[in-house]
Amino acid sequence: MSKPRIEVLGPVAGYESVLTDEALAFVGALAAKHTPMVHTLLERRVATQARYDRGEKPDFLASTQSVRDGDWKVAPLPADLQDRRVEITGPVDRKMVINALNSGAKMFMADFEDSNSPTWTNCLDGQVNLRDAVAGTIEFTNPAGKHYALGGNPATLLVRPRGWHLFEKHVRLDGEPVPAGIFDFALYFFHNARPLIEKGSGPYFYLPKMQGHLEARLWNDVFVDAQAALGIPKGTIKATVLIETLPASFEMDEILYELRDHSAGLNCGRWDYIFSFIKTFRNHPDAVLPDRSQVGMTQPFMDAYSQLVIKTCHRRGVHAMGGMAAQIPIKNDPEANEKALEKVRQDKAREAKNGHDGTWVAHPALVSIAMDIFNEAMPESNQISKKREDVNVTREDLVAIPEGTRSEAGLRQNINIGVQYLAAWICGNGCVPLHNLMEDAATAEISRTQIWQWVQHGASLGDGRTVTRELVLETLEDEMKAIRAEVGDQAYAAGRYEEAKKIFLDVALGETCADFLTLPAYEVLTAR
Repeated sequence: MSKPRIEVLGPVAGYESVLTDEALAFVGALAAKHTPMVHTLLERRVATQARYDRGEKPDFLASTQSVRDGDWKVAPLPADLQDRRVEITGPVDRKMVINALNSGAKMFMADFEDSNSPTWTNCLDGQVNLRDAVAGTIEFTNPAGKHYALGGNPATLLVRPRGWHLFEKHVRLDGEPVPAGIFDFALYFFHNARPLIEKGSGPYFYLPKMQGHLEARLWNDVFVDAQAALGIPKGTIKATVLIETLPASFEMDEILYELRDHSAGLNCGRWDYIFSFIKTFRNHPDAVLPDRSQVGMTQPFMDAYSQLVIKTCHRRGVHAMGGMAAQIPIKNDPEANEKALEKVRQDKAREAKNGHDGTWVAHPALVSIAMDIFNEAMPESNQISKKREDVNVTREDLVAIPEGTRSEAGLRQNINIGVQYLAAWICGNGCVPLHNLMEDAATAEISRTQIWQWVQHGASLGDGRTVTRELVLETLEDEMKAIRAEVGDQAYAAGRYEEAKKIFLDVALGETCADFLTLPAYEVLTAR
């Protein structure tokens, strides 16, 4: 690989062990080769969305029919990726990494993306934390003196870099920001691939936000070059793709095919998928969704997508992972807590029965609940042998509009969650417990796009009122008062809630529907 000119604008002190000259040269070489294609694919997204805005709907590609019809399978998986029945996810802060690895889950997905606010400190601390976790030396002592360290049987580590739409402002290649996904991937891979292989594991990843197989092809090209540069055999990297955009659900076979030497399957990224459904059909007046709380996995379009993930993955000999249980324990209300846990049980039982090979939870307290359900339904390591040939999902199934009602409570929930999450995010926290759920960027995206969609198309609430800009502004002021009363004047002043309110207004009531709220929020995050 050549050595392009790479420049670090963020502080290096304290991070010298990860920001070595060799590691940065590795980042720069991958970015130099692949950044042009990142921009090309982002331009392609814009052109594709323009067609949807004119009334077109996604469909299976005629040009890749031979891939869908072909009798091929992905490469065999290593031993420590065979049993993935419960995976816990969370950001890359030190305490979270230790607790997640010790949680009893089979896998821990360490997240640089939706549950991580991408401050320079968070991203670089995350690299240090994961390096120490791989080495087995990670420890942490909190201000009260409580000590945390790895137990004897930690979960297998997977890492989610940021998506193709994000760029790391603190690292520039010939004056331009490098793709954040390449930065996150390359630093982790450079420092940890060989130590992981020596331990009998490997460099395993989750890939977010892709909209089609060409974006998967780009990741595969990055993997091939990264392995070649370090002299690591092709196919050592294994990556699970999150199917969390509506367009990607029409290219599942093709995505697996592009990554067939490196694939570890697909995952139902359900919250981002709902967000993508709204965004894809943002200009379609017949596609206005009901309250967020009514759009779950029992809605026909969500069930169809989940079933298609299972059928597609099992046909290709690889895992189909279920979605997130975002509930967190409700310590002061046993009755409400039991109702929340029962929702988790029903959700996980449905996934196991349908044929998923594992599932996600957001809190360590849910690990044993999900584990018990999958242990009972899936005594073997996975359910790949269940081919689900009875499943026949059509285009119409995947684009079926969910039915339900809209309410003032739903509007208030969207505003409250959107503002509170953004306030936490721009203060450096991307994983936020709100109203007994663990919220991340994906759920905040649903909140703001729903409001934009409702206002854009004059949707009506159950009481007959139309959702107008004026109603949103009036309700927003009420919710800001409620937030201030809830957190207190001092925390409100320190918490950047007024900045969050401005960002939320811009993305919820803007003339056009912004692609991602994290893009304008990142400008605020990096302005300090």
